[in-house]
Amino acid sequence: MTSSPIGRAWARFDGPGRLVGIDLARGLAVLGMLAAHLLDTDRRLTIDPDTWVTLVNGRSSILFATLAGVSIALVTGGPRPLPPERRPRAAARLALRGALLWVIGMLLIATGVPVYVILPAYALLFVLALPFLGMRPRGLFATAGALALVMPWIQPVLDAAPLWSGRAGAEIGAALGWHYPFTVWIAYLLAGMGLGRLDLRRLEVQGALVMAGGALMLFGYGAALFTAPASVGNRYLAAVLTAEDHSQGLWEVVGSGGFALVVIGVCLLVCRTPLRWPAVPLRAVGSMPLTAYVLQLVVWAIVALVLLGDTGDLFGIREAGLFVPLTVGLVIGCTVWALTLGRGPLEWVIDTVVRLVVGRDRDADTSATVSGGVGGPR
Repeated sequence: MTSSPIGRAWARFDGPGRLVGIDLARGLAVLGMLAAHLLDTDRRLTIDPDTWVTLVNGRSSILFATLAGVSIALVTGGPRPLPPERRPRAAARLALRGALLWVIGMLLIATGVPVYVILPAYALLFVLALPFLGMRPRGLFATAGALALVMPWIQPVLDAAPLWSGRAGAEIGAALGWHYPFTVWIAYLLAGMGLGRLDLRRLEVQGALVMAGGALMLFGYGAALFTAPASVGNRYLAAVLTAEDHSQGLWEVVGSGGFALVVIGVCLLVCRTPLRWPAVPLRAVGSMPLTAYVLQLVVWAIVALVLLGDTGDLFGIREAGLFVPLTVGLVIGCTVWALTLGRGPLEWVIDTVVRLVVGRDRDADTSATVSGGVGGPR
């Protein structure tokens, strides 16, 4: 069986060396971002189940960034960071992946689809991660925590810079992925790298992720309620002491960062049980996150152009009800591809280019995918 193409694809998809819970979390992140784009998620989150879709706002992309950090750690040694003599090649591979992601991101922006494309921000985060490849979990978590507490106080000043004004400013912002500012989002990436330096197969580690993430959620979102009155009438404090989605506020960073830890921990725990089998379709999406992310936006652009004559008509595309058919098609397509052909097509292309230019890293962890959620060796 394993000598056939399908057998080899299955061995890569569900082999003992793969952290399938990470695939599940990535699949949820990709579909969560799609929901945030195509569904009405502008309502305030309450106990009313009709508002729960709002959970995907902001949190899906933060989960995606945290998982990118996990993947970077896994392909650079996992719990045992690469020795110093091997880090330059690993750094070159990651830098080239980042450059390729940036190009893909700019091409997606050129389609005119009205979303903030995350890939340019990813590209910068990959480069910023390079100095931390040899760092141990404690150092990564400490650095991530310090940045998470400090950068939200600086971000409003950066956002107010004259650089962002006018058409040129908008283009610079798009090229930098400034809707996901690397100045704050590096904290999520480094936290993810810290997770990837742990033994994520251990039950106690998985449980600790859920508990630590839950504590951060309670603290971050709870603190936002208590500090809200203090920020009334003060624009600067209102920008800092908030948990609003995409605000880059202190309490969003803490609370939504905790949310990402909870989702990752729960997904790892779920995949220890027989529930890993009904989760195969979501895991398939997460096994090729770059392909899934790019494909959803390309299909969106084509459908909008054909039906509406305008790729930028967000209201029209939401009214057309694209979310359900696109999600179903994406899940089915990724599942069939993963179980028959293996690596996602864009993951394969990027890995091939990197291998040809830099060379193969023979010891990279096969449970990771570092091309957009980020594909590395499988």
